[in-house]
Amino acid sequence: PYYVDMDQNLFLQASLHSSDQNLTVFVDTCVASPDSSDFTTLVYELTKSGCASDSTYVLFPSPRSDVARFGFNSFSFVNRFPSVFLQCELVVCRYHDYSSRCYQGCVSRFKRNADS
Repeated sequence: PYYVDMDQNLFLQASLHSSDQNLTVFVDTCVASPDSSDFTTLVYELTKSGCASDSTYVLFPSPRSDVARFGFNSFSFVNRFPSVFLQCELVVCRYHDYSSRCYQGCVSRFKRNADS
């Protein structure tokens, strides 16, 4: 566990470990939950489909393509939950493949109305 005070800035880094040097990593979705085994019932979205859902979420520049850096302010789920657990989905793509998901950034999907 990592202990922090409320509203403290948290900085995270995800590193891809591969012998293939032509890969890049992208943070797609991150959600928080007060239950380490349940990320569907009570969750708080930090980012979804590469789009920040939380106003404090920031994606930082990285020195290498195989490293993703991001951060947000710490928070809690009402006082009855002492812990917050984080689950992130990352995407791995070919470096410089600009048609891949890694280079699309924020992708907001809109639902269309179905005509009768």
